[in-house]
Amino acid sequence: MDLKFAYSSLFASVFWFLCVISCANGQNEIFRITDYGAVSDGKTDNTNALMSAWKEACATNGGVVSIPNGIFFLRGAVFEGPCIGETYFMIKGTLIASDDASLDDDYWILFHKVDGLTVFGNGTFDGNGAKAWSYNTCDRSTSCKRPPSSIRLNTLRNTVVREINLLNSKMFHLTINECDNLSANSIDIRAPADSPNTDGIHIARSNNVRVTDSRISTGDDCVSMGDGNTNVNITKIWCGPGHGISIGSLGKYKEEKDVSGIFVDNCTFTKTDNGLRIKTWAPSTVSTTVSDVTFSNILMDDVENPIVIDQYYCPNSLCSHQGESDIEIRGVKFVNIKGSSESKVAVDVQCSKKKPCKNIEFVALNLTTKATGQPTTASCSNADHKFIDPSVQVPSKCS
Repeated sequence: MDLKFAYSSLFASVFWFLCVISCANGQNEIFRITDYGAVSDGKTDNTNALMSAWKEACATNGGVVSIPNGIFFLRGAVFEGPCIGETYFMIKGTLIASDDASLDDDYWILFHKVDGLTVFGNGTFDGNGAKAWSYNTCDRSTSCKRPPSSIRLNTLRNTVVREINLLNSKMFHLTINECDNLSANSIDIRAPADSPNTDGIHIARSNNVRVTDSRISTGDDCVSMGDGNTNVNITKIWCGPGHGISIGSLGKYKEEKDVSGIFVDNCTFTKTDNGLRIKTWAPSTVSTTVSDVTFSNILMDDVENPIVIDQYYCPNSLCSHQGESDIEIRGVKFVNIKGSSESKVAVDVQCSKKKPCKNIEFVALNLTTKATGQPTTASCSNADHKFIDPSVQVPSKCS
C-alpha cells in the first residue's frame, strides 16, 4: 500500500469522526424530512420531502438531511451536487422502496457529483425486492431488463458511508461507480441466498476505495469488482451466504478498462458458493489486464470453491465459448488461505490459452475437505504459477 493510499484512508476516518462530533454538538444545520411534509406510514411517497431537504442541505456548508425513526416510503430519488461544502445524509429510521420492479432507472436512490458526502446513522434502506426477484430473468436472457439497484454512488469524491443497513435489494444493494477516495465501513447487507443478482457491494471504475468491517449475506457476490478499478482495499468482511468476493466478470462489454491494485485481507467466508474468484468471459470483447492482486489472511468455512480463476466464465447456457478470453491476468497472490472446502478441488485455475495467466503465487495455503478433513487438491491450466515452500502447503501443487 503506497503512502497516498494510506493518507486517503486516514483522511476518511478523521472526516467521519469530525462529522459525528459536529452533528452531535449541533454545529451543523439539520434539515429534517418531517419538516418538509414526510409521513412515516410506510405508504405515502416522500420523494418531494426528501428532495426538498436535500436541496437546502446541499446549499448549506455542513448541511444534514435527517431521516428520523419510522418507516418512510420512497419511490425514488436523485441527490445531486455539487454542494456547498460537506453534506451529510443521516438515516435513523427506514426508507422503503416500492415492490414494483418496473422502474425506468437502474437505481432506486442515486447520489451524484458530490464532493464530501457522508451517509450514516444506523438506519435501513429496504429495497423491498422479494416480489421483483421472480421477474428477474437476467441469469437466463441477454435481453432482460435489469431491476434497479438500491443505492448508486456515482462520480463522488471524498465520501464516507458508515453504519447503515441495506435489505432485500431488487438487484445490487450498493453500487460504487466512478468514485475517488471512498470509505464504506460497518455496513450490514442482507438478502436471501436464493435472491438473484443481489450483490452486496459492486465497485466499478473507482480509485482509492476501502470497504471494511462489514457483514454481507446475499444471493450473489458479497463484493464484486468490475472493470477500471485501482487501489481497492477490502478488509474484515464476513461473507455468507453468497458467491464470495469476485473480480469480474470482465470482458463482456466494449470499452472496459484495466484493473490493478486490489487487496482483500482478513475476511471470513461461511458456506458460500465461492470464496475468492477472478472471472472473465470467453470470447471477450476487449483486451485488458488484471494485475497486482493480493488475497491474504482468509478463513474458509465449508466453502464450495475456495479459490477460482475462471477465464471461461458462463453464468447460463447462452455462452458460445467459440474463442478465448483476451483478458490478461498477472501478478496475483493467494497468501495464508485456510479452512475447509466442500469440494475436493479447492484451487481451480483455468486461464486463457490465448492470454495465459502470469506470476500466480500460492503461499501458506491450508485447505482441507469439510466432510473428511483430508487434503484438498489444485487444478491449473494455462497458468504460470508457483507454490512457495510447497512442503508446508495444502494443496502443495497443481495437477
